Amino acid sequence: MRRIGVLVLVLLSFFAVAPASAAPRPVTLRVLSYNIHTGIGSDGVLDLERTAGTIRAAHPDVVALQEVDVHWAERSEFRDQAHALARLLRMRVFFAPIYDLDPLTPGAPRRQYGVAILSRLPMPHTENHEITRLSTQEPNPVPAPAPGFAEAVVVARGVAVHVYATHLDYRPDPAVRAAQVADMLRIMGPGPALLLGDFNATPDAPELAPLWRKLTPAPTGPTYPAGVPAQRIDYVTFSTGIHVRSATVPATLASDHRPVVASLVVTSGYLG
Repeated sequence: MRRIGVLVLVLLSFFAVAPASAAPRPVTLRVLSYNIHTGIGSDGVLDLERTAGTIRAAHPDVVALQEVDVHWAERSEFRDQAHALARLLRMRVFFAPIYDLDPLTPGAPRRQYGVAILSRLPMPHTENHEITRLSTQEPNPVPAPAPGFAEAVVVARGVAVHVYATHLDYRPDPAVRAAQVADMLRIMGPGPALLLGDFNATPDAPELAPLWRKLTPAPTGPTYPAGVPAQRIDYVTFSTGIHVRSATVPATLASDHRPVVASLVVTSGYLG
């Protein structure tokens, strides 16, 4: 039933942006993935406007963000960072919380932390999926399903692309990341599709190997730490039907990570 609903929404978007006689043609997308470290730069300064400036300078059509606070804590001044960045960048936004907790004071908004997808293009369908997680909010956590795997259908000139944003487990033990990879591959539907995010593992990590049988990572250099990057742990990856024109890792200290930017060409599409 979910797929039928997506089909209807995408069809409506298609006919809104293209003539009835038009067929999907190659579409260029500029995408960015960025762990924004809740707007705190490598200098320890909270500056969400600086984060927005870094994103704006890349001129992306679609953005995947990790470590986004929404009324979460004093560290980010309890701001709704997802919608604040959307306003600053004049983009649509879908926020997918990993954690959704009661406020610290009665009557305040709920405290949320997670990932977000921003888009200049229509997003007729969005969904927050569950994958395996090891909570950082519980004293004795065990791996269990939890939300925070974001999906948005983005429509560009009649071509529907499924965009997924993720933030994988950071711990040295790869077991949870391996489970998360399996979960994501199970959830992701037929292409074209993009998987963007902080994988917390280098490309040669065994737990990422199943991804590379389905997806191709854009060719970039190290992304972490931002000052002198030594590890490639942030990715733009894409399915068949999508090709990369260029990919870069812009130098910036607006976070403890550097963003990944890629210019892609979608050469095949589908409606639904």
